[in-house]
Amino acid sequence: MIKVSPSILNADFGHLADTVKTLDAAGADWIHCDVMDGIFVPNISFGQPVIAAIRNLTQKPLDVHLMITDPLNSLDLFAAAGADIITIHPESPSNTHLHRTLTRIRSLGKKAGIALNPSTHPDVLEYLYEEIDLVLVMSVNPGYGGQAFIPAMLRKIEIIANRISILGLPIELEVDGGINADNAPDVRSAGATVLVAGNAVITAPDPARMIEVLRGPPCSVV
Repeated sequence: MIKVSPSILNADFGHLADTVKTLDAAGADWIHCDVMDGIFVPNISFGQPVIAAIRNLTQKPLDVHLMITDPLNSLDLFAAAGADIITIHPESPSNTHLHRTLTRIRSLGKKAGIALNPSTHPDVLEYLYEEIDLVLVMSVNPGYGGQAFIPAMLRKIEIIANRISILGLPIELEVDGGINADNAPDVRSAGATVLVAGNAVITAPDPARMIEVLRGPPCSVV
């Protein structure tokens, strides 16, 4: 079944606890936490203290996406704060040695993910598939919420989905950026297994219903 990981980036941070509890009750599979440092991406969002606060509000897996320049030196802190999945960018300056960073994430007992910016070629994953639990395809340029989905990313999703299938590895393929009820079917058809949605769920009159729509119909088992 497709998972939905609502992003809290566009939540009202003055009522963040209420938002997290609403998403939990609405049936979110994971809670997506976008960590931004104002350097790797233009905006600043939040860090480990907020992750720790969210951890106390829900038992759902915390899907932590690090959009920061030096994730390697922060991994222990995010793991201790309660992250379940830690996703890093190969474009980050400190991730020259991606294998080392991914190995460190797993050594902390967390699932390791790689996020690819729209212009980053999937080939960067080729010798790392065995070291990761998740690939996050950014379908917008990271740094801002509320952007429109880049259609060309459907091709990238298909390429990565096919490679994962050929390798036979249990890797989740997550897509983040501009996901809504209109494009979710195409994203699922391209091979995504996890959809990140911010505005589509946060601003929906009925978040539970929107999560159902994004997840789509149950897959038939033959």
